[in-house]
Parts: sequence; structure tokens; C-alpha cells
Amino acid sequence: MAQVTVWFDGACPLCTREIALMRLLDRRGRINFLDVSGDAPADCPVDRAELLARFHAREGDRMLSGAAAFAAMWRAIPLLRPLGELARVPLVLTGLEWLYRRFLRIRPRLQRWVAAR
Repeated sequence: MAQVTVWFDGACPLCTREIALMRLLDRRGRINFLDVSGDAPADCPVDRAELLARFHAREGDRMLSGAAAFAAMWRAIPLLRPLGELARVPLVLTGLEWLYRRFLRIRPRLQRWVAAR
């Protein structure tokens, strides 16, 4: 039974590699991974362009984006759960979000680099 829904860009080589790793680690099937590289699912509460621009997840009734969405995904995976729980500390989450925003700036270059390999 999925506890977390994750929307990801299946056309992004960087994203697909990361999601492939998360699928391997999600041995209990607690994450529902949805590829939005085509059309966003009809029941998605977020615009497709926004889904492609930032990482999004739903944990229970809460819609999350950025570092908070990653933390929700980590909490669903036993091996990564401690990191996800640590991200519940506001100062830690603020730091992770700061890092995530810096990552978004270099993401296009990383995507090209990964695609070329």
C-alpha cells in the first residue's frame, strides 16, 4: 500500500536514474511513482509545468515540493527514513531547501551531462 505519491520527469535522464534507485530501495512498495513527462495524471492537484520544474510528492493529505517532497519520499524507505525524519527539524529542512534551490540552477547542465554519457 503506497503511503507517498511522487511525481517525476521521466524524460529527464537525471530524474530517471534517481527514481530507479528509489524504486530499488522501496522494497515495501510504499511509494507510487508517477511519470509526468507525458500528461499529468488527471487527479494531480499541481500544474504539469510546475511538476516538471520542481520535485513534488504527496504524503497522506499533504502536498509537498522541493526538499520537503524528498524528505517525504525518504521517510517511506526504511534505509533513508532517518534522513527523512531529520528533515522534520525546521532548520534542517531550511538547509536542504537552500541546497535544492542551488541544485535547480545547475540541473539543466547536469541533465545534459548525464544524457551525453
